[in-house]
Amino acid sequence: MQGKVEICGVNTAKLKVLKNEEMTVLLKRVKEGDQEARRQMIEGNLRLVLSVIQRFAGRGENMDDLFQIGCIGLIKAIDHFDAEQFSVRFSTYGVPMIAGEIRRFLRDSSAVRVSRSMRDVAYKVLKTRENYIREHQKEPGIEEIAKELGLRREEVVFALDAITDPISLYEPIYSDGGDAICVMDQVRDEKNCADQWLNHIALREAMDRLNQREQSILKMRFFQGKTQMEVSKEVGISQAQVSRLEKSALKQIRKSL
Repeated sequence: MQGKVEICGVNTAKLKVLKNEEMTVLLKRVKEGDQEARRQMIEGNLRLVLSVIQRFAGRGENMDDLFQIGCIGLIKAIDHFDAEQFSVRFSTYGVPMIAGEIRRFLRDSSAVRVSRSMRDVAYKVLKTRENYIREHQKEPGIEEIAKELGLRREEVVFALDAITDPISLYEPIYSDGGDAICVMDQVRDEKNCADQWLNHIALREAMDRLNQREQSILKMRFFQGKTQMEVSKEVGISQAQVSRLEKSALKQIRKSL
């Protein structure tokens, strides 16, 4: 089957995507102890796990393993999310939980030896970060973590640096048979890189909730640079219909972000 990609025996092309309304209903049932609703929430958010693990590709880790670890983070997010208490979408809460679980796995399996005391501090930092995200629905700053733990800012930074996986600037990341492209060839200094990554995931998730025609129109308009007239000819509808569908799709996306 074209486009079929399997990970952990799961055909990613057939993964279900839940709508916000569906998740709201399911999360209420999960809170009441409904195991079937919990199963549906897990299966309906596996695409979210796939999106997150892409960030950790290229580290030499088995993607099946990362997917399974990410699923653990997803389950924790589902079990701890309170739709009545939090005013954010589930994915906003779930992404940091999934990424945190994967980072913990990579940290614990790292070949670099770090002192026990430093690892203990790093563990407390990560735990405090998770608790802060769960309570405030946003990433804490270094100062906030340091204040919560009664540590100096430098101690928090050193602890996090100690458990960060090192990587060589000369490590090849791509080769087509000729000269390999190394990490140093791709290094960029961009502000808010993490925010851009989260926004990209949120946008892709919002696009997945559109119907096929709306997705096609937006891709042709904003990714291929086609005019509404060109889109109307290709889709087989009037320019006015293209305009209405485009506005409707953009409105749905803005509501989801």
